[in-house]
Amino acid sequence: MIFLFFICHSLIEEELRRRRRRRSVLFRLNEVINLSVPVLERFFNHEDTRPDFRLSRESLAVLMRLLELDRRWGAELEVLVFLFWLASGTSCRVVSRVFGIPRSTVHCIVHRVTGEVVALRHKVIHLPTNDDFEAVTLGFARLARHRAFRRAAGAVDGCHVRIRPPSGSDGQSYRNGKLFPSIILQAVCDHQGRFIDTYVGWPGSVHDARVLRHSPLYQRGLYPPPGHFILADGGYPCLQHPLPLITPHKSVGAQRFNFHHSKARSIIEHAFGMMKTGFRAIFFHALEISSRCAWKEPRSPPQLQAQTQKEGEKEQKKGGRTNIDHDSISLIKKFKNKVSWELTGNMVSCK
Repeated sequence: MIFLFFICHSLIEEELRRRRRRRSVLFRLNEVINLSVPVLERFFNHEDTRPDFRLSRESLAVLMRLLELDRRWGAELEVLVFLFWLASGTSCRVVSRVFGIPRSTVHCIVHRVTGEVVALRHKVIHLPTNDDFEAVTLGFARLARHRAFRRAAGAVDGCHVRIRPPSGSDGQSYRNGKLFPSIILQAVCDHQGRFIDTYVGWPGSVHDARVLRHSPLYQRGLYPPPGHFILADGGYPCLQHPLPLITPHKSVGAQRFNFHHSKARSIIEHAFGMMKTGFRAIFFHALEISSRCAWKEPRSPPQLQAQTQKEGEKEQKKGGRTNIDHDSISLIKKFKNKVSWELTGNMVSCK
């Protein structure tokens, strides 16, 4: 009986501590988050998040769970600031005005969350497992409409990400054939357009074949398995080792083969198109960051797209909801009519 009493007492104490922590978090959120900001107001009113952040609520919940931010107060605000900056491609000054927080805070949030997202890329972007590999090969055969492409295990291509080139003579090496400065993002996708490998960082003037030769996928030869190949366009060489690569035939009588090859390989172009549509600002405007950090940012869009395709569908099937404590948000909103917010210098004050 004494042992049971101590167990009940400890459980009650733990519940009281949890409530005190929650009360403390509510007051801290009340002091920091300005709910009159239109972007946050739409988010907390359960409106569609895709126009502002390019991700659905289910995908936002998955991203926060992967980042393990559930127990960090203000984690939702950090992720929203990062996604808004990534989706709009604007400067930290503009993001600070949109969210009503200091520019230095936006700068710290963007770089910190970017590092956390990039560190998780192997959890989202990875090569197919043995159980999924057969589905990948069958999928490419269906795309090509010919059983000869049943040994296709992926499609590779590259795209240019606009940047502001560094000053000096090195800046000219970043100008590509379209005469704008960029870095190259090389990606391999499966039959569903899901990225399974990415490699980024080479200047835009470098040829795609050279980028491929220096990529870990080529040098390590870990994928595809023996007897399979990866599809590529005419800008790549046709290879057997260490990376089996099949490109279109250049002979006159190869139209039929090239037709089926193009049908299967076009999935990588479709994947790039979906990514560029979701994050237009990154791919159609120069990144407002230094060239030293530019290699990190292009890793985020393919990772977020792969996460949306892989995890977001599971959340929708399960009827999952976001990990945001909406009861806490409703309590915060009760203060809204009583509190007037004022942005003063680098801190938000409550009158």
